[in-house]
Amino acid sequence: MLPFDLNDFREHLSTHLRPWQRSFQFWAFQLRVSFVKDVERREAMWERQHELAAEKIYAMCADLGGFFLKVAQIVGKPDLAPAPWVRRLVTLCDRAPATPFDVVQLVLENELGQSVGELFERFDVDPIGSASIAQVHRARLRGDKDDVVVKVQHPGIQDLMMTDIRNLQAFALYMQKTDIQFDLYSVTKEMEKQIGYEFDFMREADAMERIRRFLYEKNKKSPVLVPRVMRDMVTRRVLVMEYMDGIPILNLGDEISKKRHQSWW
Repeated sequence: MLPFDLNDFREHLSTHLRPWQRSFQFWAFQLRVSFVKDVERREAMWERQHELAAEKIYAMCADLGGFFLKVAQIVGKPDLAPAPWVRRLVTLCDRAPATPFDVVQLVLENELGQSVGELFERFDVDPIGSASIAQVHRARLRGDKDDVVVKVQHPGIQDLMMTDIRNLQAFALYMQKTDIQFDLYSVTKEMEKQIGYEFDFMREADAMERIRRFLYEKNKKSPVLVPRVMRDMVTRRVLVMEYMDGIPILNLGDEISKKRHQSWW
């Protein structure tokens, strides 16, 4: 007689029933919503469903990091996703999981060739923002009276993100041969190229300076302010620039509405 393991049986049963369970959940929700005649109640049900989905997507992307954080940032835009998704995923634009300060310190000292204490009079340990590729800290250079922003690339993030994209490319090739008649692979190759540029902060500093020069040369008073780059403190993985107070672009609509409301009164 073959030995019977109850746990193995439960796991086997759960694995085979999961697709049916998922289908049941999907269609049961659709049926439940269809019976609700009150529009506001029906919308509230969809809102709750979107909130649950957004929480799962957030947890997965935050845990996997790399390219998946970038995808969450793209998806979490007001014109692409339901409002509950935007509210949850938008936090990954500047409040993604941060690299610990001791690791940031090592990156800075390796890239700039001096200790943090030698370079900075003050350096805030907690970042003011963290995204998929880098995080930023507020600091003050020695002998200076103005604050700067120090952008530091997450260690190993380029290898991790490129691995994610190459896995996506392999999946795209598979899909093209089996299910769809569309050149997904070329799309993923272009993504690899464009995202690859983001890892070179020297290239970013050059672009900032070109834009700043153009705006300031063409306008007596530029309508757009571009931070000044500290040229001797730029490497491929570190970028130091002047600190400017500002409003996150995703909050701009709310701020404009607030200003208009205040002007009425």
